Amino acid sequence: MLPAAFDYRAPASLNEALAILKQHGDEAKVMAGGQSLIPLLKLRFSRPELVVDIARIPDLNTIKREDADGHFAIGALARHVDIENSKELATAAPMLAEAAHWIADPLVRNRGTLVGSICHADPAGDWGSVVLAFGADIVATSQSGQRVIHAQEFFQGPFTTALNPDEIVTEVRIPVAKGHSGGAYLKLERRVGDFATVAVAVQVELDGGKIAKAGIGLTAVGDRNIKAADAERHLHGKEPTDAVIAEAARLAAETAEPKDDARGSAAYKKDVVRVFVQRGLKTAVGRAREAR
Repeated sequence: MLPAAFDYRAPASLNEALAILKQHGDEAKVMAGGQSLIPLLKLRFSRPELVVDIARIPDLNTIKREDADGHFAIGALARHVDIENSKELATAAPMLAEAAHWIADPLVRNRGTLVGSICHADPAGDWGSVVLAFGADIVATSQSGQRVIHAQEFFQGPFTTALNPDEIVTEVRIPVAKGHSGGAYLKLERRVGDFATVAVAVQVELDGGKIAKAGIGLTAVGDRNIKAADAERHLHGKEPTDAVIAEAARLAAETAEPKDDARGSAAYKKDVVRVFVQRGLKTAVGRAREAR
């Protein structure tokens, strides 16, 4: 099937792109790597009047550490493979590289972007759970200026975000842990490169042998990527014993809202969440301890 007819613009600057979006609003779709949008166009699930290709805009493909407030800024055009191969991220936030390796296949990883993925907001998308686990912030830019949206408020439903029609996400901010930290991304897929049946992102920070901070994001078990807030609160301030981790895993499974489908029953998926969170927490805690 061929896409419906649309106009195409490739602005050379961010200001030009924002002016186009201000003029066209809901009629326009922004494209970075195109790995989500192009299939939607070909299947005619999306029929925008205008595609705004931001791939030529300079300085949006950077991955840099901002020491002033301790975060990594991942630009809108930073590819999955850039994150996977970043030496700085491998040291400060290795779970990002681990998650990037699970995404689709090398062709997609060489073209697709983290920002494009979270703006697509597929409930089965990997990056949504990762940014939830890290407690990331999303920077939305328009002609009126910038606003910062916390990851938990960004995802509003299937393929729906808090982004306004005249805004472009210019970067995602990943906090840098102040203490010893570790993470893990676990994914169950039917075949290599498939969307997740269930996936879990876990990130923890230790202080004096206790969990000072924990983040858990769940993939493909609800109408959006889910933050397992009850499990996170249960872990806070506790020693990561087997019993504490097992209870957190149970709470995370209770947070999940999967449905029966060809990939498995809802009960099966909930149990996979429980097992993956338990494994992920043990792995993350072990990695945090090794970081000392």
